[in-house]
Amino acid sequence: MAPETSDNECFAAWQQERKDAGQSDFLPHYLQRVLVISCVFRNAEGLRVHSFVDRDGLSEGRIVQNFFKTIEQKTPQLVSWNGGGFDLPVLHYRGLRHGVVASKYWDMGEDDREYKYNNYISRYHNRHLDLMDLLAMYQPRANAPLDAMAKLCGFPGKLGMDGSQVWPAFLEGKLEDIRRYCETDVMNTYLVYCRFQKMRGGFTEAEYDQEVEFVKQALRDLSGTEPHWHEYLAAWA
Repeated sequence: MAPETSDNECFAAWQQERKDAGQSDFLPHYLQRVLVISCVFRNAEGLRVHSFVDRDGLSEGRIVQNFFKTIEQKTPQLVSWNGGGFDLPVLHYRGLRHGVVASKYWDMGEDDREYKYNNYISRYHNRHLDLMDLLAMYQPRANAPLDAMAKLCGFPGKLGMDGSQVWPAFLEGKLEDIRRYCETDVMNTYLVYCRFQKMRGGFTEAEYDQEVEFVKQALRDLSGTEPHWHEYLAAWA
């Protein structure tokens, strides 16, 4: 294709080629582009929702690097829903594409012996906990969608946008809508994780109730400047 061919035209041509061959038109992991990485940070100091955003369309490598830099500095436990099946492989490929450095993330005991038995890479370790994978007992046929599980647990789930709408939103320049979608999705993940913590004994009933109320208050505080949290809380009522 000519260099001036638009993203939309390139994707449409690729999509048609796949359809003609009877193949899925879902972009493979290595061809995905990272626009937003949203995280819920929870520690003794409080709860924070933060998004790494490629606002100028030229900063994919920078936001992927900043995500891994956060892991390098804070070494948090990562909790995801299908992160091992989608999110992290995408970040691996795009990070490789852009020359990202993530030595602590990739450490499997070579530099820190503790990481030999609990690292971010091994499927059955807890430094990265793929909650969907664990709940399904690592059986793909038992996987459940986050939206459905969040709603079954009494949480808001998705508010309108889903993954299939991200590409059209991107083409329309609705980056803030994509950011808001990612943030509500990661909040659903955190809340389902809290429910799991109660299930496994990490929270008592009282601690779980306290944490849920803490999250609600944090979102009330955010809703004054971020209207999607007002909508999220309304769906939670």
